[in-house]
Amino acid sequence: MAMGADRAFHVDVPDSNDGGLEPLTMAKMLKGVVQKENINLVLLGKQAIDGDQGQTGQMLAGLLGWPQATQASKVDIKDDKGTVEITHEVDGGVETLRTQLPMVITTDLRLNEPRYASLPNIMKAKKKPLEKKTLADYGVEDQKRLKTLKVTEPPARQGGGKVEDVDGLISKLKELGAL
Repeated sequence: MAMGADRAFHVDVPDSNDGGLEPLTMAKMLKGVVQKENINLVLLGKQAIDGDQGQTGQMLAGLLGWPQATQASKVDIKDDKGTVEITHEVDGGVETLRTQLPMVITTDLRLNEPRYASLPNIMKAKKKPLEKKTLADYGVEDQKRLKTLKVTEPPARQGGGKVEDVDGLISKLKELGAL
């Protein structure tokens, strides 16, 4: 809240929830938030760091029946009628989409560079209330549908080598069959 949010709430998830909420459960909870708060634009990150699945935004748009744009690097609200232009990178270039609110947008790292929180704003944020909620407040149960069977590390990468000059580089590339 020190960086500009007007309000916030914390959804308490039971300690028994090993590994965090699944994307569908999170999307259902966010749908409840959208409906209770009468929201017409949802901005989400590309993926969460816990599960790294990148599915919540797409599932939320599907549950709401709203259009969505993924990995946005630029968002421009064009007029007071809710026209939105979203730019995102695609293979071979940049694509710009236009749609109307309501919608769901997942973001790319390039969309925004967060401002620093000033000391006065940090102090003000400490005084702002933080609402406590539960999944049940949004009519959602935490149902486990996915089970992690195993996690393995990728093979260790071999170290590179140094060459003294261009001739050494060329001979090494020939030796490896790259030339």
